[in-house]
Amino acid sequence: MAKGVLFSIIGSVLFAVLYYYATLLAPLDGEQIFGWRTLLTFPFLTAFIWLSRQQHMVLTLAARMRAQPLLIAGALATSALLGVQLWLFMWAPLHGRALHVSLGYFLLPLTMLLTGRLVYGERLTRLQNLAALFAAVGVLNELVQLGSLSWETLLVAFGYPGYFVLRRKMAAANLGGLWFDMALLLPAGLWFIAAGPVGFESLTDHRALFGLIPLLGVLSSTALVFYMLASQNLPLSLFGLLGYVEPVLLVLVALLLGETISGAQWLTYIPVWIAVLLLIVEGTQATLRSRMATR
Repeated sequence: MAKGVLFSIIGSVLFAVLYYYATLLAPLDGEQIFGWRTLLTFPFLTAFIWLSRQQHMVLTLAARMRAQPLLIAGALATSALLGVQLWLFMWAPLHGRALHVSLGYFLLPLTMLLTGRLVYGERLTRLQNLAALFAAVGVLNELVQLGSLSWETLLVAFGYPGYFVLRRKMAAANLGGLWFDMALLLPAGLWFIAAGPVGFESLTDHRALFGLIPLLGVLSSTALVFYMLASQNLPLSLFGLLGYVEPVLLVLVALLLGETISGAQWLTYIPVWIAVLLLIVEGTQATLRSRMATR
């Protein structure tokens, strides 16, 4: 478990570094950075799956797709949903929208709870209901101040639940499903690289990118590997709790990049942070109860 906690924290730190790293890749735009990230991450993901002897997940899903062609359409949909999220993660820091994306990641655990309640009929605990209430206060303030939540916040907060629901519907919520998602993104990634301001033939005009682009692949792939290792070494509840580390770091990166939280916005962020804290307390209690029950 100690290794799992360490792996999760390292993964979160690396994803936050990746968030900042996008700003160092000029003159690449967000779409090209997304393309390079996709292109470079896929071989590392493939190697991890095969070295950890989990290739049966890929092979089983491939066999199911041959028997049920409708699953191919589902895989295209989940790949597109994931691709939009990966693009947004690289695009936001370059356009002063990092805080909006980080707010989406703070709201994500709550929209996942809401999805579980509405889609799967899961019952919420008292603390989860209280957390949802605080989050609603924060969202209401944002609606009053701006008239709406930003599209970046909404895309993260509601896009990922839709992605996970579809993956579960396909019975592909595993590494096999992720492998196909990334594989299907490769053509889009290649197109974005070729069509962007610095295509393959123009790289020689920006020699610094010869070092920066491979490092992008190393950061992205290493973060993904640590995330996977953490998921395999931790109870699901504790793994979920440690997932709150990343949005905290993303806020710090956004502030480092010069974005600010205005006076009125604090009434959005503070209730949402309280909601996340309540979920951490609830999850910690559940983890302790589980550990005591297994003794």
